[in-house]
Amino acid sequence: MKLYENGAYLLNGTEVVYAGQEHAGMPSKDEAKKNTIAYGILESHNTSGNMDKLQIKFDKLTSHDITFVGIIQTARASGLEKFPIPYVLTNCHNSLCAVGGTINEDDHMFGLTCAKKYGGVYVPPHQAVIHQFAREMLAGGGKMILGSDSHTRYGALGTMAVGEGGPELVKQLLNKTYDIDMPEVVGLYLTGEPIKGVGPQDVALAIIGAVFENGFVKNRVMEFVGPGVKNLSADFRIGVDVMTTETTCLSSIWSTDEKIEEFYEIHGRKEEYRCLNPGACAYYDRFIEIDLSEIRPMIAMPFHPSNVYTIDELNANLMDILDDCEKRANISFDGKVKLDLKSKVRNGRLYVDQGIIAGCAGGGYENICDAADILRGASIGADEFTLSVYPASTPIYMQLVKNGTVATLMETGAIVKTAFCGPCFGAGDTPANNAFSIRHSTRNFPNREGSKVQNGQVASVALMDARSIAATAANKGYLTSACSMDVDFTKPKYFFDQNIYANRVFDSHGVADPSVEIQFGPNIKDWPAMCALPDDLVLKVVSEIHDPVTTTDELIPSGETSSFRSNPLGLAEFALSRKDPEYVGRAKEVQKVQKQIESGISPLSADDAQAAAVVAAIRKAYPDKNFDGDCKTTLGFGSTIFAVKPGDGSAREQAASCQKVLGGWANIANEYATKRYRSNLINWGMLPFLIEEGELPFKNLDYIYIPGVRAAVAAGATEFQAYKVDGEQLIPFTLRMAELTEDEKDIILKGCLINYYRG
Repeated sequence: MKLYENGAYLLNGTEVVYAGQEHAGMPSKDEAKKNTIAYGILESHNTSGNMDKLQIKFDKLTSHDITFVGIIQTARASGLEKFPIPYVLTNCHNSLCAVGGTINEDDHMFGLTCAKKYGGVYVPPHQAVIHQFAREMLAGGGKMILGSDSHTRYGALGTMAVGEGGPELVKQLLNKTYDIDMPEVVGLYLTGEPIKGVGPQDVALAIIGAVFENGFVKNRVMEFVGPGVKNLSADFRIGVDVMTTETTCLSSIWSTDEKIEEFYEIHGRKEEYRCLNPGACAYYDRFIEIDLSEIRPMIAMPFHPSNVYTIDELNANLMDILDDCEKRANISFDGKVKLDLKSKVRNGRLYVDQGIIAGCAGGGYENICDAADILRGASIGADEFTLSVYPASTPIYMQLVKNGTVATLMETGAIVKTAFCGPCFGAGDTPANNAFSIRHSTRNFPNREGSKVQNGQVASVALMDARSIAATAANKGYLTSACSMDVDFTKPKYFFDQNIYANRVFDSHGVADPSVEIQFGPNIKDWPAMCALPDDLVLKVVSEIHDPVTTTDELIPSGETSSFRSNPLGLAEFALSRKDPEYVGRAKEVQKVQKQIESGISPLSADDAQAAAVVAAIRKAYPDKNFDGDCKTTLGFGSTIFAVKPGDGSAREQAASCQKVLGGWANIANEYATKRYRSNLINWGMLPFLIEEGELPFKNLDYIYIPGVRAAVAAGATEFQAYKVDGEQLIPFTLRMAELTEDEKDIILKGCLINYYRG
């Protein structure tokens, strides 16, 4: 794999000309950029008339049951009357969480009644995971889909899809636009053909390992082209595509051909196919060459999809790599628990406790059929090792039953379950303490498999392709590369049964019924009131995180906590609970001061003596500031966290909203891992501050004063004068912020997106 930061031209889809080697008569880079597939799709969906500043209208929307309640509640509070475009509500994330009594099914009924009232589509639990339903029933060539899940990726089918936080879907529901600068496009030029035993997860992990840490594709569009594309089946392309989220790219798109046309025909939607290829001379801002024949079975070790090795490399350097993983874990968990992977080595081989093939990445038809071929006639054994397989949709499950694949798997000792995303985010198949799980799923972040550090628990996940998981299972849990297995893959043809969805999925066909009453469960609560940004701001640092990356799973854990997703204050109790258990209490203490200010009490008279002393120090330095009386609009108290690079992972808006409802006014970071997390902060009225790398001018529990912050935001400032309050001294330093759009400024000034639309 070769990365070219300076970009390249692609001529007629086959000839690569690198920047600086242009031929005479070739168009300029700016002109040739217009010939990428991505440019054409973005142009057809842009409403601004300016291709540098995009205002996108999407064709369709999709959400699952962790996010759709909050999205619809926000949209209702902002004036929603009808879903203006198709909006699919799937129930694949909390369908098996056995906590919270009626909470999960209450949310599902909320979704069904909202689909009826506002004119949407409701997919009941166990029918399909969100992205498989979208592939089967929503995707279309040249279309754009926005989803409230980070793995919203349908580029292999010719659909540019974006995963964002819920507020961005709210904007679409209110007929507003998705506003971004024109993203750069990275060309991924594929050649060759994968060798037997290599699957889509292997290719995906190889790419992630090459581009994540260096940010090569961050917030850019990945465009897959080249002669190697035709050597991949539709399912294989889909399996690579869904994992592009882990590169931190914005979206993805692929050239399409007769294999994608066949996919649409199988699903009864041949009219949605479009042949997509770059123009005769297309220019890519960055370029990656990938020889598929050189990819080998991969493993992403704990605790990130970019921590990759070939399986052969791991087996050859076993103790060294396991030792490195243990050291990383000790840093990540701050020494609170001890991960012991080296004890998994038996007679020189790595023993695995659990295998899972599941979800939008692993649960595809071809993955499961190939895994069954490897396992045919074998046994997974009667020891610790277990194997669970989750087909990504009921139509896939049905065909696996009909062709005997399910019987083949179950005969080995594997369990085949219904369509469910739980293993991907800690709501199903949580391993035993200190167990090691291998999974064809999307992520392996700390505790994402369901363990609770605060309870002294730890487990870990490595990501692998279904084929090597099956090879490991055939060897009764000893880590094995699929390329070492002698197997003939049968590749049974897929038949899609349309009656399954026709009989069970509610589809309003875009017709709203205002007479329907929404069914609310007792856990479904409205968003609490949020005030506008005050003139000046005092922030208390209530958590300081120096991990290289902080994931959204650490900001708000998934798993069973997600059952409280429809109760903003209830869910907020879990914020940072596995990373910094003292965060919630500290944030609440600061929030008490803000609530006193909102009730008309001077901060100088606050119950919090430390806060009152901070205000006294500020007034000493700024004698003209009057904080004696009503300060509702002039001074605000809130909390902030510092993290090196927060926001990798899930699109869930709760990573920001939970901080907001606890009184958070800002984040301070060296950089933000993803655009979607920064957008979530802004949409919840939080300031996405940046600070230069190096020694911080403040520490945890310090107070920071930012005078004139409201005026600075309104003026479009990118630098903010801030002060650390140290006794009676104010010690200056500078905070920065990337440029905000006019709408983003207004959202922050008004306190949140709900206030913005109400205003």
